[in-house]
Amino acid sequence: MKVMIVEDENIIALELERIAQEAGHQTVGPVSTMEQALAYAPKSDVALVDLSLSDGLSGAQLARRLIDRFGVDVIFVTGSPESVGNGIAGALDVIAKPFTDERIVSALSRAEAARRKDLDGSRVAI
Repeated sequence: MKVMIVEDENIIALELERIAQEAGHQTVGPVSTMEQALAYAPKSDVALVDLSLSDGLSGAQLARRLIDRFGVDVIFVTGSPESVGNGIAGALDVIAKPFTDERIVSALSRAEAARRKDLDGSRVAI
């Protein structure tokens, strides 16, 4: 699965990239702005998205575009999960920072399973 890393803090982006790659996924990015993320969206299956990007608090707006325009599954990885509120329709998960490798791998596994079910025409909500 192709995982886009959307994170403006370089050390966190590199950590997410390492976790995804060690779990057997290809990574796209990391990218730190909405414009970069939208440019790479067609090459991505799922995106790990922070709410606060280097071009402002645009993570939620980005998620909506990734889901609606590109069919990219979104998993939020944020230091302020309360800002997501009840979630964003179509987003698969919200992971609070600091996170563990296991929490990221688990969310990616669920996203991969949902994509497989979607290919079979029987997608279920997570």
